[in-house]
Amino acid sequence: MPRKRAAASVEKLESRMEENIDFVADEGKVSTTRKPKRAKKAEAEKVVPVNEKEENSTVENIPLLKKSMSQMDGDSESHARFIGAPVPAQEAKLRWPERYQGQKKKVAGSKTSSNGDDCEETIQARHHFLKAEVDERVYVLHDDAHVKAGEGQDHFICKIIELFESIDGTPYFTAQWYYRGQDTVISDAYSLDKKRVFFSEIQDVNPLECLVEKIKIVRLSLNEESHIKEAAVQECNYYCNMLYLLPYSTYEKLPQENSGSGSEASSTISTDDENGDGQVDCGKSNVTLLDLYSGCGGMSTGLCLGANMSNLNLVTKWAIDVNPYACESLKLNHPETEVRNESVEDFLTLLKEWEKLCIRFSLIVSNVPEKVKPYPFDMEESDEDGEDECSNDGGGKSDEEIFEVEKILAVCYGDPKKKKEPGLYFKVHWKGYGEDEDSWEPIEGLGNCRERIEKFVRNGFESKILPLPGHVDMICGGPPCQGVSGFNRFRNKDDPLADEKNKQLDVFMNVVGYLKPKFVLMENVVDLVKFSHGFLGRYALGRLIDNNYQVRMGMMAAGAYGLPQFRMRVFVWGACATEKLPQYPLPTHDVVMRGVIPTEFEMNTVAYDEGCTPQLERKLLLEDAISDLPSVENNEHRDEIPYGEDPKTEFQRFIRLRKHELFGSLHEIEPSEMLLYDHRPLELNSDDYQRVCRIPKKKGANFRDLPGVCLGSDKKVFFDPEIERVYLDSGKPLVPSYAMSFVRGTSSKPFARLWWDETVPTVVTRAEPHNQKIVHPEQDRVLTIRENARLQGFPDYYKLCGPIKERYIQVGNAVAVPVARALGYALGQRFVSDKGPLFTLPPKFPNIDRIIQASSEDDA
Repeated sequence: MPRKRAAASVEKLESRMEENIDFVADEGKVSTTRKPKRAKKAEAEKVVPVNEKEENSTVENIPLLKKSMSQMDGDSESHARFIGAPVPAQEAKLRWPERYQGQKKKVAGSKTSSNGDDCEETIQARHHFLKAEVDERVYVLHDDAHVKAGEGQDHFICKIIELFESIDGTPYFTAQWYYRGQDTVISDAYSLDKKRVFFSEIQDVNPLECLVEKIKIVRLSLNEESHIKEAAVQECNYYCNMLYLLPYSTYEKLPQENSGSGSEASSTISTDDENGDGQVDCGKSNVTLLDLYSGCGGMSTGLCLGANMSNLNLVTKWAIDVNPYACESLKLNHPETEVRNESVEDFLTLLKEWEKLCIRFSLIVSNVPEKVKPYPFDMEESDEDGEDECSNDGGGKSDEEIFEVEKILAVCYGDPKKKKEPGLYFKVHWKGYGEDEDSWEPIEGLGNCRERIEKFVRNGFESKILPLPGHVDMICGGPPCQGVSGFNRFRNKDDPLADEKNKQLDVFMNVVGYLKPKFVLMENVVDLVKFSHGFLGRYALGRLIDNNYQVRMGMMAAGAYGLPQFRMRVFVWGACATEKLPQYPLPTHDVVMRGVIPTEFEMNTVAYDEGCTPQLERKLLLEDAISDLPSVENNEHRDEIPYGEDPKTEFQRFIRLRKHELFGSLHEIEPSEMLLYDHRPLELNSDDYQRVCRIPKKKGANFRDLPGVCLGSDKKVFFDPEIERVYLDSGKPLVPSYAMSFVRGTSSKPFARLWWDETVPTVVTRAEPHNQKIVHPEQDRVLTIRENARLQGFPDYYKLCGPIKERYIQVGNAVAVPVARALGYALGQRFVSDKGPLFTLPPKFPNIDRIIQASSEDDA
């Protein structure tokens, strides 16, 4: 059955153009059908768009609400008329054929009811004109203008795209609307330049008398040079450099205009060149990726896999995370990546210091005075020949001994010596001492080490150990926003950005603003658009737009791309002006729908429209993912074990592919025995193990199947007073009180077994069975790390590091690899796919047989 979705009502969004009201983000279940809701009928009829390319746009089928003159309180009588001779009849019929049908014609795509109500019809014209006059002000076709709004409201803003007299003699104009920032999905979450407006594809017909005044809107390139923009903006009412489209909250650079404006009221300064020099090279050169909040690398791994499948050589060059075990895992699986275990705040400060060092040693040029600074090593040389003594008092070592710096090994910003003295530090190898004596030293203590520092900086610049502004092709990341989590009982609904737990969203955007990558992909939980009316989701869009990125926002379910879990997440694409904004890949698999999203953002769910009958693969179940894995006990301690048997499903065949088979390799790979990594569970304590052993091995089994537990008519559990309580060897009850009281006694999750024909809602970071369904169907243990990793789509070759609980955390926090893979493929296909926010992945994607065949050809 094809997966469909419900379209969100756009009435609330559009009513911002009519009434200054706040958005209301209602929650409702994700629908399996996408049934477009109809906006209230406009008092002035809607025009069928002239541009044929707009015929399939969701936006164009939504008439913008306007108040008629009779609804304007206190309006004085207006004088509106057309000027000059009408457009010749033959020409008018060619330009506006829908106006000359001889009878009223229903608008394409309009909803027809049985009683004939709620139908929209195209107003038929007697004549078309090129000029009009309203209250002694002259308007020319294609002028930009203010249009009357309600009392106390700012005027609406439009481009006049049609002037005509209806067959009953009424003068009309067709408006194509501009949006102010607060009238788009951003709302009041982020304040954009008040002079900045966004052009839309929304058009409707209005009485000619609604025109207020002619205005000047300057159209600019999205990447216009600042001095040109400043000069142009001073001479206009507004400026516009982006197109706003309702589907997937899309903001794109303006298309090139086919015709000039009708007068001097509007002007186009420049347009963005899609074939500009700034485009990412789709050839064989590496496209660099910076993974922020990388975790163990699920998102970047999937992106690189998908991009590679579309012949884009995306490589994770840098990765940043505060979790040392996650960094260790990422480095183990991606030795080519510069992995840094530090906060993103410290990383950003380091990048700024690194740029200054590169400027100091003339590796890059800057005209910004703040970036040119003196350093301690700039002091005059103490000896006559200027030789670098490169000495140091040891920073805590014996006062009698002077230590000589042999080599600079690394650089960081922070407090590596744990002395609460944050700053710029270099890791130093001391001459005559071993690696165990290497230490972090502040730059202030290396005043005599100019030569060593310069050598390190020059080598680091050449090898790109740190990214510089403009040198990063793509940034991805999922900034943690724990302040919006449903598990946080103390969420700040009034000011989410004031919550320290949400500040990483700002930090992420600060890094983007500093490095200015060509592409951005941000991932987050659905609470981003659920909590506080979606404030943080809107804010994220506003920050990117303020940095002149094209953006769109979509929600994707992991199960729709070939996993036996639902796991809905928000993904925000960003693209600079010289690039084409990537699309979202449509689902490849049917999926069991779970959870709720706000109705206002339902239209952001990546899914097929109602009426489409795509040939989706069947939904994957637990059996498809893990049935080939060998049995292990609760106390399994081995990190590597043999598989024991062959794969049983296509999913299992694919997940077992080795790294060189997935990525392709020009190097000969020596055959080796394939081992299974991390197939070990969190060892349950004796009490919990005894409880799990008593849970029946059947579908739906849980703690309610234990002796003495009953289920009442109110769906709540209670103890049977006639059955004596059973106790464990430790003296604790077999049925713990927390299981009986969880969710006020209504939950069946404690000590629940999964079953082979089921899916899981979401892979989580904790493996305890006390409040979640995580017990293996037929074995007395929780799911292993590897089983969880498979549910997240990690290839079997991917090893994890750290204590057992830390490995579960790494897997649970990761972006599902198949979703990231599909998005990586979208990145590589952005110039191949058709226009629009969505595209269809190739049949059987990722097509295991093609990958194996390609790998075999490479090996040959």
